[in-house]
This record gives sequence, C-alpha cells and structure tokens, in this order.
Amino acid sequence: MDANQLDVSNPFGMDEDCQNCPALCDARSNVVHGYGDVGADFLFVVDGPGAGADESGIPAFHDDGGDRFRRILERCMLCASTSPRAEPELSNAFVTSIARCHHPGRDPTDEEVGNCEPYLNAELRMINPEILVPVGERALAEIATEYTTTDASDLSIDEHHASSVRGRGFELAPMRHPAEMTDDDADAFVRFFAELMASDYRQTKGRRER
Repeated sequence: MDANQLDVSNPFGMDEDCQNCPALCDARSNVVHGYGDVGADFLFVVDGPGAGADESGIPAFHDDGGDRFRRILERCMLCASTSPRAEPELSNAFVTSIARCHHPGRDPTDEEVGNCEPYLNAELRMINPEILVPVGERALAEIATEYTTTDASDLSIDEHHASSVRGRGFELAPMRHPAEMTDDDADAFVRFFAELMASDYRQTKGRRER
C-alpha cells in the first residue's frame, strides 16, 4: 500500500465504503481514516470520530475539543494557523483513530474497534512514527494493549498525560482528551513536547529519512 503524498486525507487510499460494521453503515456520513503528513514522526490516535469528524471526514479537529487540539498542535509547531473550520495544515504529524465511523447515539463497541484495527495497524506500518500520542483514556488503553509491555490497567490518562511511556518499537506520549483538558493540562503537554523535541527522540528503525 503506497501513500499519495499529495493527499493528506486518507493518503493510503483505505476503503471509504467499509461494510465491516453493519450497525454503523447507515448511521455514518463518512468513514474517517487518517489525515496528515505520511512522513510524520508524531502520530496522534484519538478514540473515534464525533459528529464534526463524521461531517468533515477529518479526525479530531472538528469534534468536541477540536479547537483546543488544533491550538496545541499549533503551539507544538505541527500545524499551521488556519481557520478552525478549515482543513488543518499539518507538518510532521498524522492524526488517526481507533474507530472509523460515528454513531450519533453511542460510542463504538469493542467489536467495532477490533474491526478497525487493521486500518490503524496499516497506517502505523506505513508511517513508522517515532512517537505515538494516544489521545484520551480509551485510545491509551487500546494502544497500550497492542504496543507496550505494560498492562493497560496500569496506565491512566490522569497519571500519564504529558509524559513518556516506553512501548514496543514506539515511545508513547499520552495526552488527555482536549475536550476534558484544563488550560494547565494544555500548557503541560506543550512544555513536555518542547522537551521531547529538544531530546534525541528519534530511534533507529530503518525508516526513510525525512
């Protein structure tokens, strides 16, 4: 699977008419795949699309907390400053989710998240980021289960927000969900990210040079 370097929305051409979860097919407007820089060092993983992402087809930015999420990425120099309703201009960042379809009445089930796992795994393999940023408690639990040797029950977003967690092949940098953040939480993540950028965070994994 090759990336379309000119297309930041679903650059790997994943199935936009997925039928794996029949209960979601009629409820959704879009199958919301990943968005951003396919050569990114930083891959942000949210829980799933809300109503805004379902409408726009872009994960995270148009959902609850999306404006704060955009501002954090702007402060981290990963997103150019644009209108909140515009398509974000990302650099060195890719944003995706553990679930790809929105249901207006409920969160995705564990089975639905499992059905989406091959999409997430394919994006991770193709991008091969240095840092995974699980955004929110559920994303942290899913990522920790698959990509760390730590029991997911030992990790909490309250304790690990804006800190490093060693993973298998990736370093994790958990972020509290922007819709649940305080200003202090946002400032803490930006400070942590600045320290991360000043460190030798890149690992030797046989990846292509940026």
